[in-house]
Amino acid sequence: MLLRQVIGNVFRRLRHERGITLRELAEVAQVSVPYLSEIERGRKEPSSEILAAICRALDLELSDLLAEVQFDLTTAVRSTLPVRLQTAAIRVEDRAAHRIPSGPRAYSAPATAYTLVA
Repeated sequence: MLLRQVIGNVFRRLRHERGITLRELAEVAQVSVPYLSEIERGRKEPSSEILAAICRALDLELSDLLAEVQFDLTTAVRSTLPVRLQTAAIRVEDRAAHRIPSGPRAYSAPATAYTLVA
């Protein structure tokens, strides 16, 4: 997940929580509606000045934005970590020779057969 996507998700979530439309936020932040939309969708990487303007419009400290981003990133990373399964020791046992019929005469050849025992 890209940082710009997480920042955009946080902005969108906070805007929705505050009941502000995209147009209203863009107007207060003095950013165009299409550009703000691109930021929220994670398609544009805003400059620090734009981040500060959007934060001001949302009545949000930059440190609070970064805390939200950190939380979202941590949550996203935890949800994508592989699950480690704990396994018991495995013992391999060699099976006895296997009799293989072949035409009129049969012969005994050692076959490689293993059994996994947990």
